[in-house]
Amino acid sequence: MITGHVFIATSLDGFIARESGDIDWLLKHDQAGEDHGYDDFIRDIDVIVMGRGTYESVRSMGEWFYNRPVLVLSAQLAQQAVPSELSDKVRFSDKSPEDAMAMLQSEGARRAYVDGGRIIQSFLALDLIDDMVITRVPILLGTGRPLFGGGQRDVELWHKSTRSFPSGLVQSRYEVIR
Repeated sequence: MITGHVFIATSLDGFIARESGDIDWLLKHDQAGEDHGYDDFIRDIDVIVMGRGTYESVRSMGEWFYNRPVLVLSAQLAQQAVPSELSDKVRFSDKSPEDAMAMLQSEGARRAYVDGGRIIQSFLALDLIDDMVITRVPILLGTGRPLFGGGQRDVELWHKSTRSFPSGLVQSRYEVIR
């Protein structure tokens, strides 16, 4: 069975990006050269599933840095061709989260990295996330795109660990209780 996993950073007040989608505040804090565990996390990931907003933010940063296949869930992008320079790295789909995970499982994927606020929210609502690593950045944005919010039900979590970094980042690991 394929499992969904989250590895994401938020501002202290719970935002993953500014209203515009800009993550300049995160990139500024990422210059400390600290190992926050991303390489260990991604090592066991077969595929990355993200939404249009995350895809567009990553695209605007320049060179594509993901080294795993990426599935972008977006009805809007599914009507377009993948840019030629990403044709062997990215797929667009208008599938539902359940259908996307079933497709990925049928292709042999075991672990999917789920990235992007709305996608994470929809996967959580459907019990498609097994665990989350959430890194809080010591900044208050006031407004922006929230990681969580508007959920239709409670999602119970089991706290596995928390660690802090000299830069002030605080990272917590949670398992989703079903």
